[in-house]
Amino acid sequence: MTHNGISRYSMEIATALLTAAIGVAICYGAWQVGIGWTPSGPDSGYFPFWIGVLVVAGSLVNLLRTVIGHRHKDETFLDAARLRSLARFTLPIIGFAVISLLLGLYVGTTLYVLF
Repeated sequence: MTHNGISRYSMEIATALLTAAIGVAICYGAWQVGIGWTPSGPDSGYFPFWIGVLVVAGSLVNLLRTVIGHRHKDETFLDAARLRSLARFTLPIIGFAVISLLLGLYVGTTLYVLF
C-alpha cells in the first residue's frame, strides 16, 4: 500500500496469487475424483485437472511478469476518492441482496428503489 492508496502492482500480485490458488483447488478437486486414463477413456477429473494446471501456469506467468518487469509499480489502483465512489455503488447492492434474502425480493426491491 502506498501513501496514495492501494498500488496496482500489489493488486496484480494479489490477483495472480488468488487465481493460482483457484487453479490449485481445481487440480485438487479433479485429483480427488480421478485424473487418470481408464480402458473406457479419461477419468472424470482428467480434463478439469489440466484446466487447473493451465490456470496455475497463467497465474505464475502474470506474477513473474509483474515482479520481474516491475510493471505498474507507481500506478494507484484504489485511492480514497475511488473507494468512496465504489462504496456508494456496491453497498446499496449488497444491502439489496441481504434484505431480499431475509425479507423477500419485493421488500428488497422496494427499499432499493426508494433509497
